[in-house]
Amino acid sequence: MSTSSTIVHRILLPSAIGVIAALSILLWAPEWVIPQTPQPIFDAPTVINAEPQADTMRAQGPVSYADAVDIAAPAVVNIYTRKIVQRKTHPMLNDPYFKRFFRNSPESSERMQSSLGSGVIMAGNGYILTNNHVIDGADEIVVSLRDGRDASATVVGTDPEADLAVLRIELDNIPHIRVASERSLAVGDVVLAIGNPFGVGQTVTMGIVSATGRNQLGLNTYEDYIQTDAAINPGNSGGALVNAYGELVGLNTAIFSQSGGSEGIGFAIPSEVATRSLMDIATHGTTIRGWLGIEVQEATPALIDVLGLPKELTGLIVTGIFPDGPAEQAGLAAGDILVGINGKNTSDARNAMNIIAALRPGDRIDIEYIRSGETQSTRAIAGQRQQKGSKE
Repeated sequence: MSTSSTIVHRILLPSAIGVIAALSILLWAPEWVIPQTPQPIFDAPTVINAEPQADTMRAQGPVSYADAVDIAAPAVVNIYTRKIVQRKTHPMLNDPYFKRFFRNSPESSERMQSSLGSGVIMAGNGYILTNNHVIDGADEIVVSLRDGRDASATVVGTDPEADLAVLRIELDNIPHIRVASERSLAVGDVVLAIGNPFGVGQTVTMGIVSATGRNQLGLNTYEDYIQTDAAINPGNSGGALVNAYGELVGLNTAIFSQSGGSEGIGFAIPSEVATRSLMDIATHGTTIRGWLGIEVQEATPALIDVLGLPKELTGLIVTGIFPDGPAEQAGLAAGDILVGINGKNTSDARNAMNIIAALRPGDRIDIEYIRSGETQSTRAIAGQRQQKGSKE
């Protein structure tokens, strides 16, 4: 073998061995030489078309609610009241002997007290809805319209049990608000509160409906409130709560606050309740409500245990019957447990009160009750509630 052949052999043999080894590694252990992509610690979510489906999504709100304000605001008024109150004096000043020492500094025993609130013009003939607490005891009521006109208002009638009052003004070309269809409101709907907070002038705030049917707040005898986080402050009482179309859905009435200002919990009387009181007062001079003539107490677990009743029982225990009232005439008696009125559950006394109050005198009341462990039914004819009190 020549010298040159020996050199070629020495070069090619190791190279061939290296190629064979590399091929073997690639075939049998590729991870030794090919970098591996790290595996994720969780599976990536599957991406689906994120475009909203028009037939399943609720309508999206507009960028501006100026149109709704333009529709509703002209019918929202500022209300200013004045009341003469007796100034408190020391009893000694009423004694003739001591009075002579104060002849040079006579002081009137009366002073004028002013307050403010809001209201909503409900009809072109000048009928205005507001809260009863806004005008209660007022000697003078002045209504200021958004267009700058002022007018003295007269009280047509009041409904203290629902904190409503109806006023009337005499002016030409009076704007009035549009009322939303009954029970058209849902939790999450956008609402606007329009009123005169702190007397700064007409103000609009925005929020949503936080809840409906709020009661047991201890504000009034009849409670069925809309709860909203739209800012409501002193002076907003009696003002309008409107939807995104400028239609009246409620009458702003009260706030829950530990500071005296808005904390995102406000309450409004539903427009259908307020409108009904308006129609009754304008027509009859008073609010017409159904009456059953009973006193009840909720069947709490403790009371059910004391009476030895089934623990799963819910209802209202009749604790009193008005003599010769609708309930007595229908055969109800103390100790009966009401479980249904006109097909609706009666486990909540406030709800039952509202159901009965919404009836008209002469309406039928189908009652389901339990007596001596047996379920029975009867029918009463609603009477008319005559006075403020706890009896229904």
